[in-house]
Amino acid sequence: MKSLFKSIEEKFYDKETPYLVIDLENVEEKYNILKHYLPFSEVYYAVKSNPHFEVLGLLNKLGSNFDIASIYELDRILSIGVCPDRISYGNTIKKSMDIKYFYDNGVRLFVTDSHEDLIKIAKNAPGSDIFFRLYLDNSGADWPLSKKFGTCSDNILSLVEEAKKMGLNPYGLSFHVGSQQKDIEQWDMALCLCKNIFDICKKNGYPLSMLNLGGGLPAQYLMKDHNNVNLYFSFIKKYLIKHFGKNLPRILIEPGRYMVAESGILVTSVILNTKKNDNDFYRWLYIDAGKFNGLIETLNECIKYPILTNRKGKKVEMIIAGPTCDSLDILYEDNKYLLSENLCEGDKVYFMSTGAYTSSYSSVEFNGFPPIKTYFL
Repeated sequence: MKSLFKSIEEKFYDKETPYLVIDLENVEEKYNILKHYLPFSEVYYAVKSNPHFEVLGLLNKLGSNFDIASIYELDRILSIGVCPDRISYGNTIKKSMDIKYFYDNGVRLFVTDSHEDLIKIAKNAPGSDIFFRLYLDNSGADWPLSKKFGTCSDNILSLVEEAKKMGLNPYGLSFHVGSQQKDIEQWDMALCLCKNIFDICKKNGYPLSMLNLGGGLPAQYLMKDHNNVNLYFSFIKKYLIKHFGKNLPRILIEPGRYMVAESGILVTSVILNTKKNDNDFYRWLYIDAGKFNGLIETLNECIKYPILTNRKGKKVEMIIAGPTCDSLDILYEDNKYLLSENLCEGDKVYFMSTGAYTSSYSSVEFNGFPPIKTYFL
């Protein structure tokens, strides 16, 4: 680890913090591991997690497909030569004009979870393949996604019937167990639900042929109850066979966080190390990155990044906060970090596993601070 810090400091010594460093070899390793353990799956990388051209170009070269959330991501993906048959419009919330834009650019795979959205797809993307997102409660996930997306299993058959009547192709199902999911059994319960829906649809004359496993595969943060991710792959494969047998439907998977999180190190600098008053038990560490420029996933302290420094000395519990004039910009207060009490202005503070949902979440210029710059190893 020390050699990695030294390499970063030597290569980017003249760069102003905060900045993000991405190790592309780590991204390639993650892709190869996934394909090794789930060789029957088709990877649809979730572009929103890290949309940098260097990451997208590497994954394109490796053979990945792409899960897209907007016309802007679509333009980016098409610009690197990705064929539209390797793209999924995976956002259930989309404008009619955006659906048409995807369709006009050759995309034929769309997700939905509502009657109203289905009508828009039928009008603007006739004959397309449709998969239906199933609602899950996301228990066990550090970053749940259940409130906004998906429909209940009882509603899916009616959506399938509507899609067929509208001239669309009811193609499959998708689900998301929640980002940074720690409970492997959530995949078991989800796949059990999906198999029941597959059987009901087939019985009613609407056989489905594709299953999208979504995301949720965890990255290594400060998770004491985190299992080796290879164990997730073995259990997912076991659950698939348990519920669907050996003749699986077409299997898609949409890794985002898993694919890129551990490739990133966010390099920040100390602005101030202080106490509010002489009787304050804890020190406050203010750094030059915060919720509004890269670390939004510390909201409610959901994602707990490993944090390292090179400063020696006695370690004390610290509250960590960002640089903006906003009281929301406190990263960790309930979960304090043990860091050297000798940290002073200019010392580097390294946030590990920050390759996902950091630079892509960064604000344009809240308080005037620019978006985080990204560099590559």
